[in-house]
Amino acid sequence: QVQLVESGGGLAQAGGSLRLSCVASGNIFSINAMGWYRQAPGKQRELLATTSVGSTNYAESVKDRFTISRDNAKNTVYLQMNSLKPEDTAVYYCNALIVPRSSLPQRREYDYWGQGTQVTVSS
Repeated sequence: QVQLVESGGGLAQAGGSLRLSCVASGNIFSINAMGWYRQAPGKQRELLATTSVGSTNYAESVKDRFTISRDNAKNTVYLQMNSLKPEDTAVYYCNALIVPRSSLPQRREYDYWGQGTQVTVSS
C-alpha cells in the first residue's frame, strides 16, 4: 500500500544536469529517511545520498556534483545531478524508510524501493 515512484531520468550529455524526483504515496504514517541509489550494468547497487531529520550524507563519488533535497509536505525527495559524467550512467533507485499506518501502534519501519529510472550520460 506504500509506493515510491521515480521520475526525471533520461538522456543527458556529459557536463549536463538532470533532476530526479521520487514521490512516496499510500498509507503512510511517517517517513524516517529517504535516499538515492544507482546500479550500473554488471555492478553492485551503490548508495549515493540519504537525508533524514538533521542529517544528509553523500557518497564520495558524487558529493560535489549531486544534491539531495526533500519536500516533506509532498513526501518527495529530489536528486539534483550536475556535471554529469558517462560513468554516471545507471538505473537510479529511490529508497525510503517508512512507517505505514498499518504498523501502528508499534510504528514498525519498513524499507521501500522505487522501480528505478534510467539515466544515460553520453560523452
